[in-house]
Amino acid sequence: MNAVASRFDFTEIQEKVSLHLRPWHRSFQFWVRAADIYTGYKVFQVRVSFVKDVQKQEAMWERQHELAADKIYAMCSDLGGFFLKVAQIIGKPDLAPAAWVKKLVSLCDQAPATPFDAVQLVLEKELGRSIGEIFEKFDVNPLGSASIAQVHRARLRGDKNDIVVKVQHPGVQDLMMTDIRNLQAFALYMQKTDIEFDLYSVTKEMEKQIGYEFDFLREANAMERIRHFLYENNKKAPVLVPRVLQDLVTRRVLVMEYIDGIPILNLGDEMAKRGINPGGKMAAAAKQNILKSLTLAYGQMILKSGFFHADPHPGNILICKGSEVALLDYGQVKDLPDQLRLGYANLVLAMADNDPVKATESYRELGIDTVSSCENEQQELLCLAQTMFDTKLPAGVVMLQPFSEDSSIKKIGVQSFPEELFSVLRTVHLLRGLSVGLGINYSCAEQWRPIAEEALYNAGRLKDSWPTFPNPHHFVVLNYDELIVNSTFKDSIHSLKIHSFGVLIYDFHKLWAMVFRRQQANRVDMHQFSNKSQSIAIASSLTGREFDKAAEIYIYMYLQSMHI
Repeated sequence: MNAVASRFDFTEIQEKVSLHLRPWHRSFQFWVRAADIYTGYKVFQVRVSFVKDVQKQEAMWERQHELAADKIYAMCSDLGGFFLKVAQIIGKPDLAPAAWVKKLVSLCDQAPATPFDAVQLVLEKELGRSIGEIFEKFDVNPLGSASIAQVHRARLRGDKNDIVVKVQHPGVQDLMMTDIRNLQAFALYMQKTDIEFDLYSVTKEMEKQIGYEFDFLREANAMERIRHFLYENNKKAPVLVPRVLQDLVTRRVLVMEYIDGIPILNLGDEMAKRGINPGGKMAAAAKQNILKSLTLAYGQMILKSGFFHADPHPGNILICKGSEVALLDYGQVKDLPDQLRLGYANLVLAMADNDPVKATESYRELGIDTVSSCENEQQELLCLAQTMFDTKLPAGVVMLQPFSEDSSIKKIGVQSFPEELFSVLRTVHLLRGLSVGLGINYSCAEQWRPIAEEALYNAGRLKDSWPTFPNPHHFVVLNYDELIVNSTFKDSIHSLKIHSFGVLIYDFHKLWAMVFRRQQANRVDMHQFSNKSQSIAIASSLTGREFDKAAEIYIYMYLQSMHI
C-alpha cells in the first residue's frame, strides 16, 4: 500500500515539475531556433556580397529563403500556440519571400486539436449540463483548430439549424504569454541591431490583444456590437457576422450560428471544381466583389466607429453564396480612441492625395516619432506611411521588402509608435496580403477617403471645406443607372424614387463618395427641376476616372425644398 502511495506521489511530483519546467523548455527551443535562422541570414549576407552577378545573387537568395522557410515552418508547427499567429503575420505574399509564404500559409488552421474527452470536460464544466442534455448532435471531429480554440459543428435539441461551438484549449494561456515575452526580447534585440523601428511597442500591443482572446464573453459582445453597427449603417451589411446565442456563452465556450461557406484559401480550387476559370472574367469579378466588401466593412469599422475586427487573416474569412463574405473570430478587436481614429483619417487623406506635408502632420498627430537624415524627408515619410498603412503596391512590385536598404523604413527611423495603432497596421497588411493573393492591386486609402472625410466632417474638422445643406441628411443625384455601375458603395445606398422624375434620394451618410469636396464652379452644370411639391437644384461634376474611385467624384447638390 505504501509502495503504491509512494509511486502516486512520485508521479504527481513529476507532473508538477514537468509543468513548471515546460515554459523554460519552450523558451530554450525558441531561442535555439531563432538564433539559427537569424545567424543563417547574417552569414549569408556576407557570402552573397562577394557575388557580383545579379542572377546568381537572386538564385542564392531564393535558396536561402527556402532553407529558412523550412526552419520557420518547423519552429511554428512544433511549438504551435502563439507561433501559429506569428506565421499568419509574416507569411503574407506582399511582405515575405515566396518560399516563406508557400510554407507558412498552410499553418492558418493547423493547430493540434484537443482530444474530444478534454473538450467534453470543458463544455460540461462551463455550461453546467451534459452534452446530451444541450445538443441533439455534436460532431466529435472539429471543423478547425487554431492557436487558442477549436470549433465543432452541432445542433441544439429542438432546433433545425446547425450551430458552431467554440471551445478553448485547456492550459494554452500560460504558454502563449511565455511565447510573447520571448518575442518581445527578440524584438528589442532586432530594433537595436537591424531595424530602426519600435518593434517592442508592437509586441506589447500583441500581448494586450491576445490576452483579450481568452475571454469569450468579451468576444461575444464584440461580435454583437460589430454586427449591429454594420447592419445599422448599411442597407445590406458588406460582410456577414455570425449571430451569438447569448445563453450559451461563458469565458471559455462560445456558441454561435453556423454560416455555410468556403475558406477564402480554397476559392481557386472551388472555382476550378465548378468549371470556372480562376483567371477568367467571372472569377475576377467575384474577387473584386469580395475585396470590395471587406474594404468597405473595414473602412467603416476603423474610421467611422473606431471599433473593429483586427484579425482578417485568410482562416477567418469565408466566401458564401453569391460572393458574400463572412468574417469570423472576433477574439482580436480594437477600440481606437477618437484622437487616433481621426488622426488616422487625416493620414488616409494624405496617402490618397499623395500629400507629403499632410502625411508629416499626421505623424505628429498620431504620436509617431521619427528620425531621419535623408534629403527628401517629407517624401520618405509619405512613402513609409503608404508602406505601413496602405494596401497598394508600387507599379511592377509584387512583394514589398520593407527591410531592404532602399526601403523607407531603413531611411526613416521610427523611435516611437503608439501601441494601439499596431492593430490598424496589422489589419491593413492582412488586407494587402489578401489582395495580392487574389491578384488585385488596389489602394485602401483611396477607397477609404470618403469615409475618412465623413469622419472628419462629423467631428467638425472639415467645416471650411464642405458646403452647407438646408437639410444635411439628404441629397439628390440623377442618372442612377449610370452612376451605380461602378460605384464602390452600391450596396450601401438607401434610395427612394420621386414620382415620375426618376430622381433618387440618398441618405447623406450612405454615399459620401458623391459629396462635393472642392467647389470648382467652372466644372459644374446646373439643372433645374420643379414640381408642385418640390424644387430641386443639382450641380454635378465628374473627372475622367470611374465612379468607384470615390476620391475623383465631386457632386454638389443643393436642396431648395423637399416635401416627401
